[in-house]
Amino acid sequence: MENLDKKDLKISLFVGFAAGLFLIPIFPNLGIHLDLNGRLLAAGILTVFTPSGYLTAFWLSRWFPVMIQFVKFGITGGLNALIYLGVLNLLISATGIAAGIYYSVFVSAAFIVSVMNSYVWNKYWVFKASESAAGGGEFVKFFLVNLVGFGINVGAASFVVNVLGAPAGISESLWANIGAVSAVFITLFWNFIGMKFIVFKK
Repeated sequence: MENLDKKDLKISLFVGFAAGLFLIPIFPNLGIHLDLNGRLLAAGILTVFTPSGYLTAFWLSRWFPVMIQFVKFGITGGLNALIYLGVLNLLISATGIAAGIYYSVFVSAAFIVSVMNSYVWNKYWVFKASESAAGGGEFVKFFLVNLVGFGINVGAASFVVNVLGAPAGISESLWANIGAVSAVFITLFWNFIGMKFIVFKK
């Protein structure tokens, strides 16, 4: 078993803190109204949770070596999801719009921001492909994989929000988040396969 990578541990701590910050704009649209202390507590829980997950993966890696990469992918995916939801909810809060064509535009913008974040973290931290000989070809593959993911994500979120619509008793802003989360889960499988076996294949 390899020695504990303290750099990875510090990175997981930073990712947890960043993810916690992106929780803040999400809460109001979910009907959760927290004061500053409550928001800081939620951010603090994520800050502690991510390095704990990394340490658990390190312990499990003595039996399952792939666990380190898998958990790093999960930590990165969690940050991407919260960036996606954070940007989406900032746009919803700023405009008061949570359905229709503008919702699809907001989902698109949030997805693009989260995908760019995903590229950096997956390339340089999860798959450590910084010395890849693929060069520009790697980015083209990344773009194409995420273009498919983009279509899946925006299509799924827009279908849930604009076609199915919010059931009685659920606010449009809450349903907008349900649609977005549904799309994240639907896209997750494709993203992992694409990243590991197409974009960052060694």
